[in-house]
Amino acid sequence: MLADEAEQVVAALVAQRVFAHVWRGTAGSNYGVRVVIADGREALWDADGAAGLEAQVLRDGVLVGFVPLIAGSAEFTLEQTVAAIAEADYGDG
Repeated sequence: MLADEAEQVVAALVAQRVFAHVWRGTAGSNYGVRVVIADGREALWDADGAAGLEAQVLRDGVLVGFVPLIAGSAEFTLEQTVAAIAEADYGDG
């Protein structure tokens, strides 16, 4: 995900009252979307730079789950990306 795209996705999510932030990888070249989940977990969307939309679910920095690659998401519009993240099922914490 490019920085501008991540910022647009976050702005749209925040407008829907989703607690989201732009995530910047340690190398500084990867961007994604960080969503805070109410039970203390967080989801990092598109943080690996791969095509398509998927998320790692973490608790205290430890991987505890994931949202698998969403079929066709490499071709999603901004609105479809926002909807997929806003409606994601993160399972039980």
